[in-house]
Amino acid sequence: MKPPIKPTFNPARILHLHSTFDLGGKEARAVRLMNYFGGAAHHTILTAVPGALGARAAIAPGIRADFPTDAPSLAGKPSIARYRVFVEYFKQFDLICSYNWGAMDGVMARTIFAGTTPLPPVIHHEDGFNEDEAVRLKRKRNWFRIVGLARTEALVVPSHTLERIAYDVWKQPDSRVRRIANGIDIAAYAKRPQRGALPGFQRRDGEIVIGTLAGLRAVKNLPRLVRAVAALDMPVRLVIVGEGPERTAIEAEAARVGLSDRLLMPGFLKNPARYIGLFDIFALSSDSEQQPISVMEAMAAGLPVAAPMVGDVAHMVAPDNASLLGEPGSEAGLIDNLRRLASDPALRASLGAANRAKAEAEFDERKMIERYASLYGRAMGRPEFGR
Repeated sequence: MKPPIKPTFNPARILHLHSTFDLGGKEARAVRLMNYFGGAAHHTILTAVPGALGARAAIAPGIRADFPTDAPSLAGKPSIARYRVFVEYFKQFDLICSYNWGAMDGVMARTIFAGTTPLPPVIHHEDGFNEDEAVRLKRKRNWFRIVGLARTEALVVPSHTLERIAYDVWKQPDSRVRRIANGIDIAAYAKRPQRGALPGFQRRDGEIVIGTLAGLRAVKNLPRLVRAVAALDMPVRLVIVGEGPERTAIEAEAARVGLSDRLLMPGFLKNPARYIGLFDIFALSSDSEQQPISVMEAMAAGLPVAAPMVGDVAHMVAPDNASLLGEPGSEAGLIDNLRRLASDPALRASLGAANRAKAEAEFDERKMIERYASLYGRAMGRPEFGR
């Protein structure tokens, strides 16, 4: 990857409106872009969930990133009075980047007042849905998005699934929707895992390690993964890397099914390339995904993937691996696919090699970064920002 852009102008002031800033896919991507832009931008991050700042630790030293405590809150009921407060705050920035439903009040505030008040452009990013919209989108929220997105500079989505929703459900024109596939530093995942990079990990003789990277949120349905691993009649260990509000529920389920002594939850760990290669199998149990970065990371590390067919996952993995994706919500299917992979080292190796090749061909982050930099630069009237 190219070195961070060195500023030859005043840094762009970018406001980020996040539903949460605990480390998940969208947060990891936002941080990678912040780190790449280097001194070319000065970032301010607001989150709708107070204290949800797990991704903050992944921001590189020297990056200017503020987390103000006196900014308008993204949590609250919609109202014109509340939106006026947002608008006054927005005036100091060159660009507003908003993320997911939790930031839509900020988007709506800018849309309502854009006709009467000079305000920075908004680029909205939709990466998926929480458990309350995992099965069916809410009608009122769809209406809110249709109205709120009407004056945005762009709506960015990573997946084909979300692109269809943007057109068909949120009624967005072709000129506004941008599908930018997620990407990662593929080369970094070719290196051997680093000793000590996964605190508390020690492989036992003959043990198969099943791992996942996820924000510990209800939509990830990690208790389902705990039950699936506990149901395997072979020596297996489960590693869940991530942090979030569902930790207690996951630990309680592990205790209930007798998996506590084979479950490792080290919390949030940055730089997955240092440790994801310690897994033998990568697993997802989510109720909803779009184009999960964690699957790309697993593929780049040469791992087979066991997951439900949610979002674009079936299109992401190698064709042979797609046969090991179960129906959404099927715990039995996840158990069967995990058992098949755990009992067949040759299958794991062949699928892992195929996934690695596909990741190299399709998911290198350089293209992603260039597209985001170009989009942000055009929106701010700073074409040099994307160079």
